[in-house]
Amino acid sequence: MKFKMAEKSLFAVLLRSPWWISFAVVGLIVLASGALLPKEYFVVGALAGFPIFVVGCIAAWRQLRAPSPAKVAEMLGAVNSMPWRSFADTLAAAWERDGCTVERLAGSGAADLALTRGTTTTLVSARRWKAATHGVEPLRELHAAMQARDASAGVYVITQGQLSDNARIFARDHGIAVLQDDGVARLLLNQRG
Repeated sequence: MKFKMAEKSLFAVLLRSPWWISFAVVGLIVLASGALLPKEYFVVGALAGFPIFVVGCIAAWRQLRAPSPAKVAEMLGAVNSMPWRSFADTLAAAWERDGCTVERLAGSGAADLALTRGTTTTLVSARRWKAATHGVEPLRELHAAMQARDASAGVYVITQGQLSDNARIFARDHGIAVLQDDGVARLLLNQRG
């Protein structure tokens, strides 16, 4: 069973926030413990902030290792100027360096790459990465390809445009991750040798 944190939980929000916010929350918990609890319970109250301190450390580690916004924008510009074949090669190389076996799929275009890690197969659809609007139909095609190949997950890649609300709901309900804009740039930047 794979654990997935609720998107709007306190810990998930703090992981997405700047690292210092978690430490500020810990400071507030310690101050409130000192002000509101008897002295003999101060340590117990202050320790309630420990899980948030750990989240702050994780957020700081991630944010220190993350590429700068300027590098992300530069990579997105480079990706958006690439022809399809170069873009597919770049994605394949990034996932190969990440430890996946990458198979390029020919055919209808519903899925462009098959990523295999161990016994898990993930299909990737990246052909429409420059479309202005992304609707449900390409996601339905990817889902059908996932079922045909018995893939456990799918990834739909976007660097321009927006995914419609219906498409986002369809992706969520059918195990398709949407790799969009900054996520694509970070994948490519983080995997550079």
